[in-house]
Amino acid sequence: MSVAELNTVDMAQVLTGAYELGDMINQSAEVSDYLYWKQQVETNPEIQAGIRKLNAKKELFEETQRFGHFHPDYHAAKDQVRALEQELEQIEAVARFKQAERALDEMLHQMSETIAYAVSTTIKVPSNDPNPKGGGCGSGGKCSCG
Repeated sequence: MSVAELNTVDMAQVLTGAYELGDMINQSAEVSDYLYWKQQVETNPEIQAGIRKLNAKKELFEETQRFGHFHPDYHAAKDQVRALEQELEQIEAVARFKQAERALDEMLHQMSETIAYAVSTTIKVPSNDPNPKGGGCGSGGKCSCG
């Protein structure tokens, strides 16, 4: 048996481990909490009506965005979207759902970092920041790509 054969990873074993990890994630408190609050949001008629209303206002805002600040209704449309979002976030089920979603997202991001860095500390793992600060190749920021 050659050295290459001894160092070859059995992909079936890797896939089995990945499925086991997926099962553990699905059995976690974070997933359970997320699924519970997601169901609460999806089955609440008041929340669903608010979401439909918000989506309609977002469509109107998107139309005004084509012209930006020059559109006469731009600021009003933007304010209406923001007000409806805040109104929805005042409902406990929506607030808890968003909180559970962030917790699950953070857990998954930490796991992806752990897996990536177990392979190599030089692997680039995308930021989990929903509002990236820029930087890196192609964004006009400082690039260390070499």
